[in-house]
Amino acid sequence: MKLHRPVVSVYTVPTDAPEADGTLAWASTTMVIAEVTADETTGTGWTYGPPAVGEFVRDQLAPLLEGRSALDIPAAHDAMCRAVRNAGRPGIAACAISAVDIALWDLKARLLGLPLARLLGVCRERVPVYGSGGFTTYHDTHLAAQLNGWVHGQHIPRVKIKIGEGWGREVSRDLARVRAARHVIGPEAELYVDANGAYTRKQAVRVGRALAELGVGWFEEPVSSDDLTGLRLVRDALVCDVAAGEYGYDLPYFARMISAGAVDCLQADATRCGGLTEFLRAAALAQAHGLEISAHCAPHVHAAAAASVPNFRHLEWFHDHVRIEDMFFDGALDPTGGTVGPLNGLGHGLTLRTDDVEEYQVA
Repeated sequence: MKLHRPVVSVYTVPTDAPEADGTLAWASTTMVIAEVTADETTGTGWTYGPPAVGEFVRDQLAPLLEGRSALDIPAAHDAMCRAVRNAGRPGIAACAISAVDIALWDLKARLLGLPLARLLGVCRERVPVYGSGGFTTYHDTHLAAQLNGWVHGQHIPRVKIKIGEGWGREVSRDLARVRAARHVIGPEAELYVDANGAYTRKQAVRVGRALAELGVGWFEEPVSSDDLTGLRLVRDALVCDVAAGEYGYDLPYFARMISAGAVDCLQADATRCGGLTEFLRAAALAQAHGLEISAHCAPHVHAAAAASVPNFRHLEWFHDHVRIEDMFFDGALDPTGGTVGPLNGLGHGLTLRTDDVEEYQVA
């Protein structure tokens, strides 16, 4: 079973409302899809990043894969990682590797006639999710409607909103929005926040102490994820869990973060870190240090792997990516009740609706 040259397509989808977090604003999301074929069976993988990721797959990675065994994913992954040495792995190259690796895992499971979760081996049949959005651009009624939909509509018992507005210059509004969120979801649901690295170290400690009074149990990127010392200082000062890791593009990144004692729960994103191959390695690394792992965004990419990881905490049901993945694929998962079950169908269980999404294709 030999691989054909991967096919790449790029789509840009406008957001359904203005969106921003503590350090960035955006009006659209770009999805790069890689398709790999062997024996007339196709596997699909994707990442979220600029169109240049698609060009990198076509120009740098596709020639390496053509003719390789479809079953030997570690060899293909290693070849891609070695080939990007001079290009630099973090960023575009890592996202390109990730999309292809995800497609290879989907293809292998389909060739073997298995759901991807069964191929990896199941640790749990239901994967916990948390609703994620609550952008700083949302007015109060929009925020309330989104939170209501997750907690009271779909019965997802954990949610996250963005804080750190304006690089930490709107703390009073940040805390007001957290108080409003707590009022909407009630006292029982878990409440998380994500500052996207907007605060300074001591500012994050002050905000974190106020958050504790509102029952916030998860403080994501209170300071920049590049500031490992700062993360450790904030972690040591607060009772809530400090999390980071979504910008990890390779395994050594996660090793440095864990060794620094920077997080209570490691985050990893298979669409950035090197695909499911590297995500599973990061999960094992976290387990070796007594940590759980949480999957960042792209929920349908992560669901099968999440079912196989013993130290998995939860999957981010991120508004933008859920919306796009529901639009682009048949077989999307249902999070009602706060979990998803990734055991149906072959591979990751999704089928691309190529004709239906043609209007968003840009490359």
